[in-house]
Amino acid sequence: MLKFLATAAIAALISVPALAEDIKIGVTPGEHAQIMEKVKEVAAKKGLNIEILEFSDYVVPNQALADGDLNANSFQHQPYLDNQIADRGFDLVSVGKTITTPMGVYSKKVKTLGELADGATVAIPNDPTNGGRALLVLAKEGLIKVNPDAGLKATAADITENPKNIQIAELDAAQLPRSLDDVDAAVINTNYAMEAGLHPKTDAIAIEGSESPYANVIVVRRADKDAPWVKTLVESYHDDSIKAFINDQFKGALIASW
Repeated sequence: MLKFLATAAIAALISVPALAEDIKIGVTPGEHAQIMEKVKEVAAKKGLNIEILEFSDYVVPNQALADGDLNANSFQHQPYLDNQIADRGFDLVSVGKTITTPMGVYSKKVKTLGELADGATVAIPNDPTNGGRALLVLAKEGLIKVNPDAGLKATAADITENPKNIQIAELDAAQLPRSLDDVDAAVINTNYAMEAGLHPKTDAIAIEGSESPYANVIVVRRADKDAPWVKTLVESYHDDSIKAFINDQFKGALIASW
């Protein structure tokens, strides 16, 4: 009888989730927020309670994480994180890949980049990493040529050939969809495009290829990278149900990168 009770007690302990833990995660609106809502459901079953905080730009979430106002964030690709660490000295690390969001070129005035007139204005993000990424998209499409030595950090100053005299307008990434009434084309990150009702597969006149190195990541403070809740968070994001949600919800506009 005592042996039965001991066995039952052990079984009960095994079946009870770990003590609940509360964390705050910063995301940008759109797909990052939508996916994290689903991750929140999975994580809750594992004893991890997630509070999701949305930020309208790419700058504040890393500062908030570094300051301790967040436990993690999920909105940026690895090159952007690397640039932020180099520029601002953040002691942050990525702990898992999430999605790849192909950057697209959108326009209300032309159907192809070849239709752009001499002197046309093309808007790109004004943050260094995404600005360089946008220029490489334009270069891949043959609109400009960029100094290869600039790598992923290319700027307008690294344009070596510009046969159509394209004018590059650098704007806040979140404002790019609104700029389409004023510019000839804009290179827009997928989250802001989709938030504005633009679908990369059907509305972009050019789109980044699958070889892009810009997989998004979950980021935490270095001191937390081995914390049990971090493992639970990554496992929850990498759950098969999350991958199925991404495929069903976004119809190929996003790619699960794990």
